[in-house]
Amino acid sequence: MGIALHSLTACKELLCWDKQAHYNLYRKKCIRVSKKGKGSWNVTRVLSSFGAQEADMGTKASGKEKLLIDCGPDQQCVLGGIVALGKFDALHIGHRELAIQAAKIGVPFLLSFVGIDEVLGLEKRLPVVAKCDRKRALSLWAPLCGGMVPHEYHVQFAQVRSLSPRQFVESLSKELGVTGVVAGSNYRFGYKASGDASDLVQLCGEFGLKAYIVDPVMDKFDGSISEQGNMGTDTREKGQVSSTLIRKALAGGNIKRVEELLGRKHRLMLTTANCAVTKNTLLACRSSVLNQPPKEGIYGCLIVTNDHNHVDINCNENVIGYGDMRIDSSQIEVTLREHNSLVPLNRNTCIGLEFECSRTC
Repeated sequence: MGIALHSLTACKELLCWDKQAHYNLYRKKCIRVSKKGKGSWNVTRVLSSFGAQEADMGTKASGKEKLLIDCGPDQQCVLGGIVALGKFDALHIGHRELAIQAAKIGVPFLLSFVGIDEVLGLEKRLPVVAKCDRKRALSLWAPLCGGMVPHEYHVQFAQVRSLSPRQFVESLSKELGVTGVVAGSNYRFGYKASGDASDLVQLCGEFGLKAYIVDPVMDKFDGSISEQGNMGTDTREKGQVSSTLIRKALAGGNIKRVEELLGRKHRLMLTTANCAVTKNTLLACRSSVLNQPPKEGIYGCLIVTNDHNHVDINCNENVIGYGDMRIDSSQIEVTLREHNSLVPLNRNTCIGLEFECSRTC
């Protein structure tokens, strides 16, 4: 416990915490950060509070299952940081705004919840962003996050599903030692989604955490509201950028729209385990696909490779060249346009196909 408290104290000093925090004195502040237009920000007042951090890191019961599934036993991966809360499937421009705000007030982290579909009995789907490509996608946010790359950690949904809103915020404060949270205005949390953004602000104030509520990034596509209405999208999300919209655009083969919503080019990731490779042609069965492809058709793409076992923001990405990709119901065929070679590729190679516009668009 002495080590944990010492580490937390060091983090407070590093982040220039108010000395009154040690006396549990609370300050309140009202802030909302929202995008007003391209290149400009609008700041208005909403409920938000921050104050003293409760530093009791020794309250965890011995042997208790750790909250972060990809962090060590000490659970100090996000200690002293600012966590953005949500289900970050697509890592789209709305998610990026949360990370940008987190970076403005501290060290940014994404706290993602995994296993939601399994717990709720929903159909299992390929992710929008492949697991092996998430660090690269997050690294693209660094210029907008003060040069910091947001790191992502995961919480097993089944473990926190039964927590009340108060218990959840208490876990963030006491178990993880975060200094603040950022969430969207339509964020829900706690058992049966009983807590909303205003509850988050209030509870964070009680536990001495900073809380910032960010307006959603709205979809500029004119038909988005009626389009979402036909999909059964949650009414809280109508008119805003969402992973659902991106999935629909992919299903329709609208690569340009996907790129706009993601804020980057979409990259389809494949493993080489079930691929047949010649000098300038790659043939992969659909089981090799690691994330959601667009609908069947012909697409232009940039072909890159990296080591599947060592994918990170500093990975040695090898750009092979541009090619044409044909997607059908059973396989994906990629043909190089240039004289570069696709071989040799080993079984640990992860192939990235970064989309250009569809030939049919």
